[in-house]
Amino acid sequence: LQPGTAPQARASATLEAEFRASGSGWNITGTAQQQALSGGEHPNRAWFNEAAVTHDIGGWALSAGKKIVAWDVAYGFRPNDVVQQETRRLLVSTLAEGRPVLMAEHFNADTAWSFVFANAGHARSELGAREPAFAARVYQRDGSADWHGFARYGAHTGASVGAALAWVATDALEVHASARYVSRADSKALDVAAPLVAAINPWQASTVRRATQAIVGGTWTHESQLSVTMEAWWDGTSLSTTQWDAWRERNRALNALPHNAVPAAAVAGNLAWQSEAFSAASNLHRSNVFVRASWEYEGWSPTLDLLYHPADRGRMVTAALLWKGDRVQVQGGLRVNAGPAASVLRQLPTQRQAFLMGTWAF
Repeated sequence: LQPGTAPQARASATLEAEFRASGSGWNITGTAQQQALSGGEHPNRAWFNEAAVTHDIGGWALSAGKKIVAWDVAYGFRPNDVVQQETRRLLVSTLAEGRPVLMAEHFNADTAWSFVFANAGHARSELGAREPAFAARVYQRDGSADWHGFARYGAHTGASVGAALAWVATDALEVHASARYVSRADSKALDVAAPLVAAINPWQASTVRRATQAIVGGTWTHESQLSVTMEAWWDGTSLSTTQWDAWRERNRALNALPHNAVPAAAVAGNLAWQSEAFSAASNLHRSNVFVRASWEYEGWSPTLDLLYHPADRGRMVTAALLWKGDRVQVQGGLRVNAGPAASVLRQLPTQRQAFLMGTWAF
């Protein structure tokens, strides 16, 4: 309706160099990145993935600085990854960027305790992984089962508690489950009082109260190195089916407006604001099913995975192939959204993504 209202997906090339250094009681990992975007832009930036010091006192390991603290046991979604809050199911796996933490850990043969104060000095209004918070984890090994307990208190989201289990049932089968209860979670919601053609963004920050997140799944591995992972999860912080139905109805109403009655720029802007719903939570839907198959053979590793939304039958299919040598690895793949035209996945701005990546270690 109005060119330039919403940004378009563009092809890009990225060159990254990762540097590591460590010594007695300290470690640093950094990344320098140079991009080439279609249109002639060449942005670059550099950051520390980790930069932390560690000191042992009486059986406790004390750490301070920027550190990757990744918790929980699942693959497609991790409800109890309460510190790092790492984005899952990325096309290309790269080293995550750590969080500023003060951390104390105690380990023995079967038990571990971890206490974290994350994002000290950040404003209380910071959202998501940048929110100041206290977090704790306890781990207990019980034969072939690993038990985890979690607790977190955020500056404005308040308290949450969770538990997880990873059990090696047989030589070929691993089963895992994780659940978390949150008192408050950050989200976005449509202002029901806003007119159809609004002058300001009708999608505003909101709070989801007393929500549950849970996942159950398992991985079966054959002796030929063929593996199949299946998971199903519920995310009570995501938009509900009713909210998505209202979102679709608003899209239809905006598109049905007479062209000579409302300026095209105003309609286009309101349609662009509808994309705010995509970032309301880490999952688009509350109910999710995930299946992943992978195989390793003489340095080659093909993978195929499917994310399925039962609510509207939307599907995201990703196929990839990795070859790994002594120092060099190359991977490429394709991600495609499928399903009914009205499904949320089919409404995303980008419907097909392809990638090619090479890594050289020296």
